Amino acid sequence: MDKSLLMELMNMEAQQLVSKYKDDLINDLMGLLAIDSVKGEPVKDAPVGEGPKKALEFMIDLGAKAGLPTKTVDNLAGHIEFGGGEGLFGVLGHVDVVPPGKGWTSDPFEPVIRNNEIIARGVQDDKGPTMAAYYALKILHNEGYKFNQRVRLIIGTDEESDWQCTDAYFKSEEMPDAGFSPDAEFPVIHGEKGITSFNIVQSNLDDEYTDSDIELKAFISGERYNMVPESAEAKLKVLTQMSSIIQAYEGFIRKTGNEGSYEIDGGFLKLELSGKSAHGSTPEEGVNAGTELLKFLSEIELDANGSQFVKFAQEYIIGNLTGGQFNMAHHHEEMGNVSVNTGMINYTEVDGGIFGVNLRYPAGLDFDAGIKNLEAMIKESGFAIEDVSDQKPHYVDKNDPLVLTLLESYRKHTDDDREAFTIGGGTYARTLETGVAFGAMFKNTVDTMHQKDERMNIDELMLATVIYLEALYNTCVEK
Repeated sequence: MDKSLLMELMNMEAQQLVSKYKDDLINDLMGLLAIDSVKGEPVKDAPVGEGPKKALEFMIDLGAKAGLPTKTVDNLAGHIEFGGGEGLFGVLGHVDVVPPGKGWTSDPFEPVIRNNEIIARGVQDDKGPTMAAYYALKILHNEGYKFNQRVRLIIGTDEESDWQCTDAYFKSEEMPDAGFSPDAEFPVIHGEKGITSFNIVQSNLDDEYTDSDIELKAFISGERYNMVPESAEAKLKVLTQMSSIIQAYEGFIRKTGNEGSYEIDGGFLKLELSGKSAHGSTPEEGVNAGTELLKFLSEIELDANGSQFVKFAQEYIIGNLTGGQFNMAHHHEEMGNVSVNTGMINYTEVDGGIFGVNLRYPAGLDFDAGIKNLEAMIKESGFAIEDVSDQKPHYVDKNDPLVLTLLESYRKHTDDDREAFTIGGGTYARTLETGVAFGAMFKNTVDTMHQKDERMNIDELMLATVIYLEALYNTCVEK
């Protein structure tokens, strides 16, 4: 049969093929979503907790039941393999999720369907897209298409934290020649910013007793470096002027429009404030409850250590979304600006304060020099930098054959003619020399990753599966 005619027939059949598997796909996805796979404490045979391990086993079992070769590596990652041959193409997804946070309208680990949307933690990031990619491969396999190389669906369990999964996997397993990660947006993402995390630690505490009418006893906000904190809490010991502080706090809430509350327990005042969560790569889309509450604390006179903590936040943390206050602002024509998310803020009167920072930077910024300069800058303020991790920027030329093939596959099933672009987020694509992110959010998809009531439209889930099937056919199937 003529090659062009074969391609045309494949395009016509893609939606029908996916539709045929729709019920099975949704059923398997609901099962995966029901697993609470937030990273937990390491236990025997579960290095990142029982939940992520269980989710990994769920996916591996799907492949085994389909009669496909599977492998698990250190209970951190694994793969399901399709086809044969010398070459290796990778599709890399993850089954761990961020903590659900507060404010859900249903249990985040009891997936529900409302208004043609599946609502559950992880449905958009990244269980839904991973399941779509698995079914695209499974459909090609079941329908008798012959792969021109080996294709591995590689599944990780620690993408939202430290990437122990990919580190362990690629120590023993073959690196794919090329591949994609279904963990971001369509049409194609060919570049990702460098991703760093580090702690700024209060290192010069005054151990002497400080006579102050208001003492900061504790402050806590945030759960992950890569999430904008949606809540914050401060505990104050107030010796005098309790009513004045409460009035000031009520005025602050009215002025800022934030949701807040307070509670008095003896001479202690607990302040709570709500913000809006967002992905750490786009801090401007959220409202950081921690930095908002620190703004209020800057208006009152605290003890020496508490004052040092808040003063530092004023100078270096509050409002620092693009790195300017770290002297690390930088712009790249394709990759954009530095972004800064202070995802965790903690303070105790005994240990002092810690700011957990997630900084993402485009090509062209010398991060190593920048962090050394920042360390020298903040030393006089009584703070130090600890626990620095750094993943360098990742970039694939937008004219690379893989990028062009995936872009063509996407456009055949949409009316979106946008070009490939770069992002501030990080995906497994950066583990491959020729790796890109490919879906599964569309142009008008509402991004609910890392937010309450995370959801995915079923029609979009099915269309993503069609596009993955098309793309995998074009890259990995004999014609």
